Amino acid sequence: MSEPKTPPPTPAGDTYKGWVFKWTNYIKGYQRRWFVLSNGLLSYYRTQAEMGHTCRGTINLATATITVDDACNFVISNGGAQTYHLKASCEVERQRWITALELAKAKAARMQAESDDSGDDFPPNSPRGQVGGAQSLEVQSTLRTLGSKVDDLSTCNDLISKHGSALQRSLSELDSLRLTGEAGDKIRQVMERATLFRITSNAMINACRDFLALAQAHSKRWQKALQAERDQRVRLEETLEQLAKQHNHLERAFKSNNTADSKGSDTAKGEGSDEDDDNEFFDAMEEAPEFITVPADPQFHKRSSSNVSGFSSEFCPDDQSLDEQQLTINPESPQSQELEPVRKRRTQIPDKPNYSLNLWSIMKNCIGKELSKIPMPVNFNEPISMLQRLSEDLEYYELLDKAAKCQSSLEQLCYVAAFSVSSYSTTVHRTGKPFNPLLGETYELDRRRESGYRSLCEQVSHHPPAAAHHVFSDRGWILRQEIAVSSKFRGKYLSIMPLGTIHAIFEKSNNHYTWKKVTTTVHNIIVGKLWIDQSGDIDVVNHETGDRCHLKFAPYSYFSRDVARKVTGVVMDKDGKAHYVLSGTWDEKMEFSRVMQSSKGENGTEGKQKTVYQTLKAKELWRKNPLPEGAETMYFFTDLALTLNEPEEGVAPTDSRRRPDQRLMEEGQWDEANAEKQKLEEKQRIVRREREREAANQRTASESEEAVNEDSFTDPSLKSTHQDNYTAQWFKRCEDPATGEFTHIYKGGYWEAKEKGSWESCPEIY
Repeated sequence: MSEPKTPPPTPAGDTYKGWVFKWTNYIKGYQRRWFVLSNGLLSYYRTQAEMGHTCRGTINLATATITVDDACNFVISNGGAQTYHLKASCEVERQRWITALELAKAKAARMQAESDDSGDDFPPNSPRGQVGGAQSLEVQSTLRTLGSKVDDLSTCNDLISKHGSALQRSLSELDSLRLTGEAGDKIRQVMERATLFRITSNAMINACRDFLALAQAHSKRWQKALQAERDQRVRLEETLEQLAKQHNHLERAFKSNNTADSKGSDTAKGEGSDEDDDNEFFDAMEEAPEFITVPADPQFHKRSSSNVSGFSSEFCPDDQSLDEQQLTINPESPQSQELEPVRKRRTQIPDKPNYSLNLWSIMKNCIGKELSKIPMPVNFNEPISMLQRLSEDLEYYELLDKAAKCQSSLEQLCYVAAFSVSSYSTTVHRTGKPFNPLLGETYELDRRRESGYRSLCEQVSHHPPAAAHHVFSDRGWILRQEIAVSSKFRGKYLSIMPLGTIHAIFEKSNNHYTWKKVTTTVHNIIVGKLWIDQSGDIDVVNHETGDRCHLKFAPYSYFSRDVARKVTGVVMDKDGKAHYVLSGTWDEKMEFSRVMQSSKGENGTEGKQKTVYQTLKAKELWRKNPLPEGAETMYFFTDLALTLNEPEEGVAPTDSRRRPDQRLMEEGQWDEANAEKQKLEEKQRIVRREREREAANQRTASESEEAVNEDSFTDPSLKSTHQDNYTAQWFKRCEDPATGEFTHIYKGGYWEAKEKGSWESCPEIY
């Protein structure tokens, strides 16, 4: 490399700077970077000019390990998350950096240990007036600081002893040599060792100078500043407590002054009086923290409790809210009359093997291959397919059962919105990738006896991958969807964008709801621990009434003061009037509050006026079920997910339960699963090429058919869906009357074929 000769690194107090070559990748190799060592942190920049604005990376030396590879190379790692492979221009420069790094590491480790113990030295509730205790603590702090500098001297002494011994060995070897060609090399080695000894001695002298300066000037001033900060914190806490007491006093005075007015207005409010002044109000939106409270009459509250919950008393004759009602199978359903015992499902699967995965060993075998033909091992997967993962949306099917019992479409919309959020609760710990379904693969989930529904999924397209899903429930609802997945790799994270519309149809009210899924982001794809976030907006629309619920999934932000994974939403009628406010998190629970009044509040950060909703006390819509015991060793599967791949008799030959590579992975035979997976994928490629060849022959056989095909490709959705030249077995592609989109809708026949055991029409995909 024809790099210009770099000046040696320069120490400046506790800061060490200089040029070092850093390994970047296999294309660019080592690149020169400007490194700065300061306060136990090693940072690097592309140029010195970047120091003021752009840091390319930082590693904490307190928990780092420093190893030497050879004469010029050394490695700094903090346990796997960050590793720097560095190369100095010569051995002397490398040793300068090693000495500085070892000193900085020892100092950072001591500072970290002292900060961990600082809570014992300074109790937060100590009175301000304890002057003697403060002076004693000041002395202790000064002694600790002086002791730290003594430890620096001890470290330097050890390094001097180490390098002195090496120098002595080199001199001894020089004496024992004869005057041969090796004499020159040994002499140069002796000179380098002597230089290292001089550098270490200079470091010890600098440490002594720092020791004296710090002991004379700084310790008392730092202690006084720290005590002043603690006193100020105590004063702020006392002030905040006083403000809270004053606020509580004013609140009680406001209630007592308005009691007579609130009682006098009850008779003039008609039906709205049951849900108005004699109930507590809360601000639902966090953007408007002020709230209004009105005292509640306990007798009146008891009388109107069923109405306050937002449900008609006709549905809850015993003053029970719908949340407390036990949902049973529709009495008109034939299954409710049967007395057959319900099948006992499994509650565990084999533990996930602890196989190590060498990413480079996978990548090096993929060089020169097409991206679509790179075999991804099952090590990245979980032992269920994407069709089974799609069926997991039914984890909280009870929300749709409750929605089917609602008389009000707005109340029903609250439950449908909560159902749309609940489908993400299973993803919070699930970083494994489900198996990509083969074209024509199906999955049935027949829980009619236990839960009243039957579910069927089919992979209807492979390029792009798309799956159709249809669920029918005896309790008065239908759920259907066709989901395709688009993904973008953005360096540190992977964005997964589901495409397609989800439909929920209720037979009794004829309400038809649609919504789309939000973006899923998988972070730390290359380095670090994987974690998942959901972000974006969902609009749940009732095409029958025009009601709408807008849900917002807040993306994770390190600097946000809000709770993580937050979801908020507002349910509005067709005129835009707000009736309910939804709030919660997509991994834990959702609550809803009835809106009694809305007004425009103060301007937000973007200059827009915030809407303040005065709402009744929130009620819980949905709460996540706890994970089963030992879930961390079973891929963090839920109770439902544990049963999805359980073998069942009578399912179609294309069912995901019959997929051999997936079954082998579940049983812990990952090597055999990888081999079987490659066989299935290669078989699918052969079938696809044959299908494309037949389609090409048909196009060339008739010019008229070719013209028809060209016309059909003018619709982008038609072109993408029929790219595989495949016709689904149980779903028919047609235009959806509600949205106008082309989608696959269940055409029937599957459950009838299952009853007869007639699967002759199913393709052989395994």
